[in-house]
Amino acid sequence: MVKVDDLKGKVVIITGGGGAIGSAMAKQFAANGAKVVVAGRTIATLDEVVNAVKAAGGECASIITDVSDKQSAQEMVEKTVALYGRLDCLVNNAGINGGVEDRKPIHEYNDDLWQRIINVDLNGVYYCSKPAIKQMEKQGEGGNIINIGSIVGLTPLRLQCAFTAAKAGVFNLTKAMALELAPLNIRVNGIAPGSILFEGTKKLFYADPERAKALTSHIPQGKPGQPEDIAAMTVFLASEESKYTTGAIITIDGGWICGYTRDF
Repeated sequence: MVKVDDLKGKVVIITGGGGAIGSAMAKQFAANGAKVVVAGRTIATLDEVVNAVKAAGGECASIITDVSDKQSAQEMVEKTVALYGRLDCLVNNAGINGGVEDRKPIHEYNDDLWQRIINVDLNGVYYCSKPAIKQMEKQGEGGNIINIGSIVGLTPLRLQCAFTAAKAGVFNLTKAMALELAPLNIRVNGIAPGSILFEGTKKLFYADPERAKALTSHIPQGKPGQPEDIAAMTVFLASEESKYTTGAIITIDGGWICGYTRDF
């Protein structure tokens, strides 16, 4: 767990806060003294995170939010400010993808799934960022926005056209935001996770030894990452330890997209 000294009393929103990565982020931010709001659509999973953070001595609250709905995103920020008085950091972590059964070439891809993924993964970043930026500008003290994408936003994988397009959009949006918001002292950075081990990927890939072996053969470190790896970088980017970093896209992927791992 990363430790920094300047997050005490800061207010952080984490969208997709009920998932494995969002939960790990919430715990690390709270352990560094931040007041954390986990936002998402399922109250039961959000409350599990809130209870875990509070049990460890941290401060945390939940807000039901649909990031693909701009009114819901606006209310998320308003409720956070009503609760804690300010907003210092937004982590746009919410995202969806189709299952293995949905992976098809573009000319056979499901149009409704395309729209759902774009709405959550890309539009959600836009909808949540706008009210957060306005609040940070109003406070006049700067702030941080951290957008969680995927390595497929940098190096496309086959049969995932919507997810690939959305995450590529997130990263170029991140850079555009960094350019525009630097005069307001709002830093904007992105993180590109590779294969991260949690319940979803266990079912998809790692429960089957042969499938797991095939996947990790593409990863130079030969193993998946952990949600805590993403959380540690997120906390670092939100802190003054990274005060001269904006517009960066940081890969956390065990070296996956560095190049081919096989001999030719």
